[in-house]
Amino acid sequence: MREVIGGTWITQLVIVFMFVFAAFLALSINYSKAFKIKNEVLNIIEREEGLTDNAIKLTNNYLVNTGYNTKGKCPKNSWGITVRGIGQYDKKFIENSSNKKYSFCVRKVKSTANNFRNRAYYELRLFFKFGLPVIGDITTFDVEGQSKDVTYPLDKLRAYSK
Repeated sequence: MREVIGGTWITQLVIVFMFVFAAFLALSINYSKAFKIKNEVLNIIEREEGLTDNAIKLTNNYLVNTGYNTKGKCPKNSWGITVRGIGQYDKKFIENSSNKKYSFCVRKVKSTANNFRNRAYYELRLFFKFGLPVIGDITTFDVEGQSKDVTYPLDKLRAYSK
């Protein structure tokens, strides 16, 4: 009888460790995918020299092709962009904290460099889900990053001080 109880306890312990390992693996895979997407979106914004309509179209198409479909809340004084499909997106300026969820958020910030008056950089916020097999999605995390300084941004968006 003692061997049966010991075998059951070890089996339960192995199952718990397998569950923890699967959770860690799912978290690390989703996190690395989100960082790869964030870096590519920042590259698009830098290459297009701002949050132009073409930059949003390229970003939208990239997100659709990668299968990105996570949404989250954007901070105030940023642009919330919702991806709907190839060439289809909604762009809205968020003045106050909003309960509406967007695919990603971009905020234009005045650069502290004194050389150029119009220099700005862009803060980007993407979202990723932490989910486990069988259980499903548990929570959503933010992945944030900022671009390099753009000397003369081509967009006409207002830049905010940090």
